[in-house]
Amino acid sequence: MDTSDTLAMVITRLQATIEARRGGDAKSSYTAGLLADPARAAKKFGEEAVETVIAAIQGDADAIAAESADLIYHWLVLLAAAGVSPDAVAAKLAAREGRSGLDEKASRPA
Repeated sequence: MDTSDTLAMVITRLQATIEARRGGDAKSSYTAGLLADPARAAKKFGEEAVETVIAAIQGDADAIAAESADLIYHWLVLLAAAGVSPDAVAAKLAAREGRSGLDEKASRPA
């Protein structure tokens, strides 16, 4: 990775790679296999979330970074497998900008 890369640049390239794997041979591409099985993609995302939490509880900065990378990859695959664009997520985040987190949470349906 070039030291001038930003998270956004890396994520953009990763998204392109994930899309390039769509419809590929699940026997030769882990990503293609996850894309073909949204439930499996969701399970893997959950596993990576737990591993990220464990690293955070342990206070291991390097492990947090590594597990976060796994988490972001699996999150992007899950979005792609579910047919949800990252732009849809960005729109939800943008709609929440400038609002207190407590106010936003209280406004959600029970």
